[in-house]
Amino acid sequence: MDEPSATQPPPPDADADAGADARAHAGAGVIATRGLTKRYRGGQLAVDGLDLTVPAGSVFGFLGPNGSGKTTTIRMLMGLIAPTSGTARVLGQPMPRASRAVLPQVGALIEGPALYGFLSGRDNLTRYDAADPTADPRTRRTRVAQALDRVGLSAAAGKKAKAYSLGMKQRLGLAAALLQPRRLLVLDEPTNGLDPQGMREIRTLVRELAFDGTTVFLSSHLLDEIEQVCTHAAVMAQGRLVTQGAVSDLAAGARGRLVVTTPDPGDAARVLKEQGVGDLVVAEDRVTGEPPERDLAEVNAALVTAGVRVRGFGVERASLEDAFVALTGEGFDVAG
Repeated sequence: MDEPSATQPPPPDADADAGADARAHAGAGVIATRGLTKRYRGGQLAVDGLDLTVPAGSVFGFLGPNGSGKTTTIRMLMGLIAPTSGTARVLGQPMPRASRAVLPQVGALIEGPALYGFLSGRDNLTRYDAADPTADPRTRRTRVAQALDRVGLSAAAGKKAKAYSLGMKQRLGLAAALLQPRRLLVLDEPTNGLDPQGMREIRTLVRELAFDGTTVFLSSHLLDEIEQVCTHAAVMAQGRLVTQGAVSDLAAGARGRLVVTTPDPGDAARVLKEQGVGDLVVAEDRVTGEPPERDLAEVNAALVTAGVRVRGFGVERASLEDAFVALTGEGFDVAG
């Protein structure tokens, strides 16, 4: 039997597979993966069967401790490395096959910016812009100036990049991602190296971009960063997806903490333990713990009966940190 020529249509099974893949992603978000897996030489499984959906217009937090597979996933989404198995679509197109059509619509800052140290910040951005075949050279100077201003680097635009601090380099990398209007902005640890003021400024910028219609995919290991700026989030642990959804829903899925304010914290802790409150923490005039499976009015009554002077009694809303610990049984760096 003759071998099929390069101009012949693919066999029916291949067409069926392609159609099934398209149907699986139909109606999916700006980013959609199905069974996305990356195994490195030596058997290391970095990403394991990831099914991820990023809604259009969202600020999507990609959350997990260092080494959980976040950066490997982003590199596959951007076509920098090929998956071992599974599929990924960005802006509705398969990656990495459609990289040339997709990437001009995507701004990205991954694993820190690549800069020419001997060039100024302004000249670095000019080089980045000149390498973009879709960029209009007639408006280059204006766009570079606007990008520098947007990340607070106008005053340092003429300084050589090698003299920039880590935080300034992060800002410059973000400016490079903002040289053109983007449908999708992918940021890997964007506040790395920034002081608290710089973090606030970047968070404000991310919100502004989302308000203008850009979908922002933000990878971070800082839980409070995700909770402050993101509308949706996914949690990764050891290469696997733990959960994903609206940030408010993820937090609501975890139980809050019982908080008792009293000048008698030792006695209060003893009574709360007797009432089935777990994971007790005593700090000055405040005792917190996991609520028991019983009517909290009875717990409060037990405190009063025992002579504990109760000045405050209630359940604090669960945080994203509480949700992560509940889902994985472990925590990670939430402060930096």
